[in-house]
Amino acid sequence: MRVFDEARQQRGEKVFLLAWAPGEPAVARAEGEMEELVELATTAGAVVVGSAIQRRANVDPALFFGRGKVEEIRALRSELDFGLVITNDELSPRQQRNLEDALGVPIVDRAGLILDIFAQHARSREGRIQVEAAQLRHLLPRLTGSQPRSRLGGGIGTRGPGEQQLETDRRRIRTRLRVLDRELGQVRDSRALHRAGRKRRPFQTIALVGYTNAGKSSLLNSLTAGGARSENQMFATLDPTTRAIDLGVGPLTLLVDTVGFIQKLPAELVAAFRATLEEVAEADLLLHVLDASRVGASARLETVHSTLEDLGISGPPMVLAVNKIDLCSAEARQRLSMYSSERYLGVGLVSASTGEGLPELRGLLSRALSSRWAAAEAVFPYRERSALDLWRRYGVVDSEEFTAEGIRVTGRMPDDLWEQISQRQDRP
Repeated sequence: MRVFDEARQQRGEKVFLLAWAPGEPAVARAEGEMEELVELATTAGAVVVGSAIQRRANVDPALFFGRGKVEEIRALRSELDFGLVITNDELSPRQQRNLEDALGVPIVDRAGLILDIFAQHARSREGRIQVEAAQLRHLLPRLTGSQPRSRLGGGIGTRGPGEQQLETDRRRIRTRLRVLDRELGQVRDSRALHRAGRKRRPFQTIALVGYTNAGKSSLLNSLTAGGARSENQMFATLDPTTRAIDLGVGPLTLLVDTVGFIQKLPAELVAAFRATLEEVAEADLLLHVLDASRVGASARLETVHSTLEDLGISGPPMVLAVNKIDLCSAEARQRLSMYSSERYLGVGLVSASTGEGLPELRGLLSRALSSRWAAAEAVFPYRERSALDLWRRYGVVDSEEFTAEGIRVTGRMPDDLWEQISQRQDRP
């Protein structure tokens, strides 16, 4: 049990955090998740006044947590003055209702908390649609047998669709979900058209992936002309941001910033943001950004990989950017330089804030992209230069030789560029 005395004097919605660990071996993992839950609650605007982890072999079918622990937390209400309990584990609708009755305060689980943060940070119409669909899917089973609760006025777990979401019945929610699903389908179609347009002009795409608040947006701003929203908080980026980056070889490359991952990412969010995450699946290269300054960086590394596997994204090759090395000691840097894996084409140690390691990272990205280009050779008649212009603009030309038949060119290019060029001239 932890009590945050310094937080009890702060203004804001006071919350108590509660987690479960199935025995002693799982306590360390639960403690790490609890630290992350504190950060999530703070990002949502809450003031954390206390936390507790229950060590129990099995969950209680009715309350999830043991009755003794529930009574202990209930006794702390008057002392700590909290009006909300946030659980690290997802509760069934029945367990949530029973726990609310037993504690006398509303309950929000980890998934609901993350959804609330997404609702606060959604800026674009697309982002709002995705978040609302996720929140309604999370809410729908929790309406069964419960009375509508009007916890309006900015409380955690109430943002987003708001009053309509809490006071409607299941039929109206399903109707609204059908509308949102149609709109998400339109978003998916629109993104597919944009990707097809990029392939007609064979730009290459690098998608930034990583744990939330790893510094992806800051790195994008440092590598490009900037302009992406960058804040030191979780899930500051929900809407994909695309910027051009000149790597010094071939055409301009598109760098796409995407939503960050986290442990226990709600399934409703994965489903709603699938259209956005397709940008990752269709990328030519993934740039995995890791916050080197955080405790448990290796666990966060594995969370990103397992999330990508769950999404079925295994095709694009990957480069690792170990970020925020300016916050690491010399000894820590030495350990970080040992990062290597069959998963990566290369590893770069960088600092998006100071610029350290960025030139080396650019070179690493350039080599990673060009290594996938196929060697090519072709002869272009003098009267037909448009195909050669395509090669010069979007590929790499190693040599040009003027012959009686035309201009003999050797070099390298992406497969989709070769397909366009081969349609305009015959191979030698």
